Amino acid sequence: MTRHLYLARHGAADAFGNLTETGRRQSALLGERLAALPIDAVWHSPLPRAAACAHEIARHLPDAPVTEAAELVDHVPYVPRADETPPSWAGFFDGYDGAEAAAGHRLAEALVARFGRLPDTSGAGRDTHEVLVTHAYPIAWLVRHALDAPPSRWLGLNSSSAALTVIDHRPGLPPTLVMFNDMSHLPADLRWTGFPDGTRP
Repeated sequence: MTRHLYLARHGAADAFGNLTETGRRQSALLGERLAALPIDAVWHSPLPRAAACAHEIARHLPDAPVTEAAELVDHVPYVPRADETPPSWAGFFDGYDGAEAAAGHRLAEALVARFGRLPDTSGAGRDTHEVLVTHAYPIAWLVRHALDAPPSRWLGLNSSSAALTVIDHRPGLPPTLVMFNDMSHLPADLRWTGFPDGTRP
């Protein structure tokens, strides 16, 4: 049995956290890409932009239930020590006290416990395929976990709007990062939404 996880950052959102028309287009194109796969479930963060994105994706996956998962909410999974923090991140974590940092890390551990490994049941021995619609930081944390990298290595693992990351979990093997931040389903004008202007591949 292999557990295939298809991780996606929600589509582009406005300043109030709601999916924009661009975000809906991005989400629909991702749904079209996933439509050929035997998707068993679509999970999403409790936040409105992720929920709307999940339902837009699911229009192309009519047999897959759509369910909220609290572990997928946007959060800082690990606040690095000063010696672990790159200069470009200096000051970013100044507002986090010890209690907030601990709460974020507990949530990150719950995320890994639920989605970062094979489930307890074998699903009758068949492969499972799950879509996780979440945010940049939880995706970065699950990728860091899959690579068995140091906790601070989630920093800088940025995901674009409606980009696709795939992680496979197989019995007796380390997790496999199949792809990260793939945007081949998006036309050029819909890529890198939410990031600073600049030359992109």
